[in-house]
Amino acid sequence: MAYIPGGGAAAAGTAPLGSQYCVCKVELSVSGQNLLDRDVTSKSDPFCVLFTENNGRWLEYDRTETAINNLNPAFSKKFVLDYHFEEVQKLKFALFDQDKSSAQLDEHDFLGQFSCSLGTIVSSKKITRPLLLMNDKPAGKGLITIAAQELSDNRVITLSLAGRKLDKKDLFGKSDPFLEFYKPGDDGKWMLVHRTEVIKYTLDPVWKPFTVPLVSLCDGDMEKPIQVMCYDYDNDGGHDFIGEFQTSVSQMCGARDGVPLEFECINPKKQRKKKNYKNSGIIVLRSCKISRDYSFLDYILGGCQLMFTVGIDFTASNGNPLDPSSLHYINPMGTNEYLSAIWAVGQIIQDYDSDKMFPALGFGAQLPPDWKQYFILLIITDGVISDMEETRHAVVQASKLPMSIIIVGVGNADFTAMEFLDGDSRMLRSHTGEEAARDIVQFVPFREFRNAAKETLAKAVLAELPQQVVQYFKHKNLPPTHSEPA
Repeated sequence: MAYIPGGGAAAAGTAPLGSQYCVCKVELSVSGQNLLDRDVTSKSDPFCVLFTENNGRWLEYDRTETAINNLNPAFSKKFVLDYHFEEVQKLKFALFDQDKSSAQLDEHDFLGQFSCSLGTIVSSKKITRPLLLMNDKPAGKGLITIAAQELSDNRVITLSLAGRKLDKKDLFGKSDPFLEFYKPGDDGKWMLVHRTEVIKYTLDPVWKPFTVPLVSLCDGDMEKPIQVMCYDYDNDGGHDFIGEFQTSVSQMCGARDGVPLEFECINPKKQRKKKNYKNSGIIVLRSCKISRDYSFLDYILGGCQLMFTVGIDFTASNGNPLDPSSLHYINPMGTNEYLSAIWAVGQIIQDYDSDKMFPALGFGAQLPPDWKQYFILLIITDGVISDMEETRHAVVQASKLPMSIIIVGVGNADFTAMEFLDGDSRMLRSHTGEEAARDIVQFVPFREFRNAAKETLAKAVLAELPQQVVQYFKHKNLPPTHSEPA
């Protein structure tokens, strides 16, 4: 049972609890230029409506305020959406001239519209496009400008703590102290955010510095109270309460290297019973640092380009392309598994490729990487790796470079070797014993998606790509170009 500050027992175990999934949110700012004038005695009174596509249907998502008498509006109302890299998120921006107070759009004059994917906007950060009428003809000289900005709070806080003269709780020893951090929950109860490791047999522990997202610790509110609990660890889970104190991120920021903050660790029961009670020890905050944990979207908005290259298996095991049994045979529907895999991944990645031109290579080609672009190699293959040792070595070496490898297995071959290269369960090593710098391979067998929508395959093969991009740039200590390092 989790300890509720003020009474009760602590949760057993000592694993950190700081990592919480946060949806990446994007804010879109919209402005218009040279809009059609639909009013007789004055100018148009435009407002913008955002539609999102859901199962082939356009649904209204949100709308801006109305700009009175303005053919060049800059709307203050922003559109906020969840951003999913691995999906095609189709958007439509439609502008109307408000004529009545009605919420029905057919009661207002249509000024033009523009459709694109969210990825198109994010990859460019800011776009300006012509507005079109329903018949796809230009809406006069009307233009729409859309700018994207990340809203997610990606700040992290790093704390370094120690204890001094904590209460002795063990009969034949000292104490095994650890700390727990709580924040107020929406239900008014305290919610556990992080637990430090246990330091054995000491009343003067020094805990390892730890880093947690600021939104996890205080919901991004620097003044929100934080409850810190200190316990003596017991193997049976009945941890002994040593003391507690309250603070806030704003207060903790007063701690810097060489200028620590000290908090009295108070046991309320002892304080009530003993008149001469002072404290149950001191918790020392040695340092507190807030920095930014750059996300995949940070790098995309900062100008990182994803260079998409297709590597196709043309080996003889695919069969004669003129034979219907060949994996390269184009059936009467104009497709095969190779083409389906390219389409599924390409429709996502094209928004992030500058020229929309994808090199298609046979196996064995080499790319000359530099420090400004990130390469994605899509390998579509039907079978077994015959030179596994050389392949493992090549992947390990490639893990140091700005690239990811996506492998889609087509056909019904044994893909055990491909799964081995996908280092989800353990880090890949070359035959020399060298460990890969990071996991850069994602393998997906096409046969598991034959009867599923192509978008499902795209989600699966692109799921790990954002994390791989961020890992590379972090390893090189390269921040996004649009912002200064924290």
